[in-house]
Amino acid sequence: MIEENLCNQIHYNLNYFVPLFIFTHLVSNLNNLQDNGLVPIVEPEILLDGDHGIERTLEVAEKVWSEVFFYLAENNVLFEGILLKPSMVTPGAEHKEKASPEAIAKNTLTMLRRRVPPAVPGIMFLSGGQSELEATMNLNAMNQSANPWHVSFSYARALQNSVLKTWQGQPENIEAAQKALLVRAKANSLAQLGSYTGEGESDEAKKGMFQKGYTY
Repeated sequence: MIEENLCNQIHYNLNYFVPLFIFTHLVSNLNNLQDNGLVPIVEPEILLDGDHGIERTLEVAEKVWSEVFFYLAENNVLFEGILLKPSMVTPGAEHKEKASPEAIAKNTLTMLRRRVPPAVPGIMFLSGGQSELEATMNLNAMNQSANPWHVSFSYARALQNSVLKTWQGQPENIEAAQKALLVRAKANSLAQLGSYTGEGESDEAKKGMFQKGYTY
């Protein structure tokens, strides 16, 4: 039993400290980047995998971001010279109940206000497997009142999914794909102003894009 508990503890410590070692090594180079006129983008993503509730995601996100900013400060990284690229605080993709945009906005902003200094100029959210519509609605909900940072987007799938499906690699679909991209760009532009309504969205935009175990 003692040996089993010890092995479990070693496994836990390795799961925690190996990524932490890699992260701290990367952070140590960020002020060098800033000294050379570059803006580091800090992106420790929390994946949607799991059936946990939104409260658990909030708990984990707060732990992750407290570590992030501790080591950023320890390495003299200038907060005014970085951008954050976090995932939103949502329930696990397999949770039995979906959260409303208002609930996601409340929990995400709670996490950010507790952990992210107002000196940071911008929060550029990942979509993380949400549908195009969900990602835009949630961003819009976060911009219904003033925030200490500019709250915007840096989506991949939630900006490109319907565009790529429209294009299909065919030259005759290029114009239609360009129009689809403009629709998504305009929707998210309005969302970062808190002015997006969701009207007229296609069925494709409502489809979730979560993939279990997704890797880049």
